[in-house]
Amino acid sequence: MTKSSMFFTEPEPCRAQAVEVAEGIQRIVADNPGKMTYYGTNTYIIDSSDGRFVIDPGPVEDHDHFEAIVETLGEGATGILVTHHHSDHFGAAPALRERTGLPVHVSRVFPDDAFEPDGYLDDGDVIAGLTVLHTPGHASDHLCFARPDGVLFSGDHMMGWNSSIVSPPDGNMRDYCAQLQRLIDRNDRVCLPGHGPVLHDPQPYIQRLLDNRMRREAEILAHLSKKPDTIKNIAVSVYKKSDPHIAMAAERNAAAHLEKLFAEARVTKNNEIWNLT
Repeated sequence: MTKSSMFFTEPEPCRAQAVEVAEGIQRIVADNPGKMTYYGTNTYIIDSSDGRFVIDPGPVEDHDHFEAIVETLGEGATGILVTHHHSDHFGAAPALRERTGLPVHVSRVFPDDAFEPDGYLDDGDVIAGLTVLHTPGHASDHLCFARPDGVLFSGDHMMGWNSSIVSPPDGNMRDYCAQLQRLIDRNDRVCLPGHGPVLHDPQPYIQRLLDNRMRREAEILAHLSKKPDTIKNIAVSVYKKSDPHIAMAAERNAAAHLEKLFAEARVTKNNEIWNLT
């Protein structure tokens, strides 16, 4: 793993192949690379005293990835855990349940009415030896899973290769920042994210992520101190992204920051124009 700016990189991983990344944990990387997914979605197969579980089966369209999951699970499989409802993590879960008969466990606030899960998870629950942490922000139903030995499956809440998009209305910047602080206050020694490489000694890095969000917030307030403006113009001024896809993500993050500031009574909105309170 190498460091690039404040983020971390890794060589492109093998596809449809389980690789051990920690004791009793194997990773299979889906072939869905992109500007929001890095090399692809990480699926984890974990051995526990309750049997073998899969975390985030990945996208539905990757046949080789799906077959690698089934093969790696083998005969000792017990269940499927989902960090959140986004299709690059959850997409293959219905098909995997149909293929294997394994129950699917999701957050209590899982928003997909088209799918009926087998079990709901609340903050503090324990499953497969993992403590459930409800970490809304990137998604309202987002869950992290903490193993007692300090291994944390952090999903899209915290990734080493890039910061997460927070897109309203399901995404909530106030929740996201609060849950980053929650992870900073913990003593996890390893984070296994939904995309990108393993992250060791994660607390200093998570603090940098939170500091970066606060810096963006200050830049938004500084922009509004000069003139009221629209979300689009604020995002262009603060984030300065030329790639259209990344610029769209920046605009969603700016919107999330403004909603947070509005909830804190620090800004107001008149139609599409935002202003300082």
